[in-house]
Amino acid sequence: QVQLAESGGGLVLAGGSLRLSCAASGSRFSINYMAWYRQALGKQRELVAAITSGGNTNYADSVKARFTISRDNAKNTVYLQMNNLKPEDTAVYYCNAHTLSATGTLYSDWGQGTQVTVSS
Repeated sequence: QVQLAESGGGLVLAGGSLRLSCAASGSRFSINYMAWYRQALGKQRELVAAITSGGNTNYADSVKARFTISRDNAKNTVYLQMNNLKPEDTAVYYCNAHTLSATGTLYSDWGQGTQVTVSS
């Protein structure tokens, strides 16, 4: 339903910062929820941060006070500002978007992922 294009990943030293972006396109309906997940090698995918169209946010305990999720509704873009990065933040980061159709069907779409590597 929605195409998601992530950018901003890369290699950074511990203590450094990165900003991820995820631009959504092609949706016929309003995107009412956008989130970032991550999956480290050998581990399950986990929620990092989420934001609703109204601006309510939710964070994993491990990233609180270090990461900030924000959203530009006009551009259908969500951002993840990551500060004070730690080696344990190394993972592939995925963007996720939820859209609700006029008939009440919920769609969940994923981006292709962007690699974040934090070296110590």
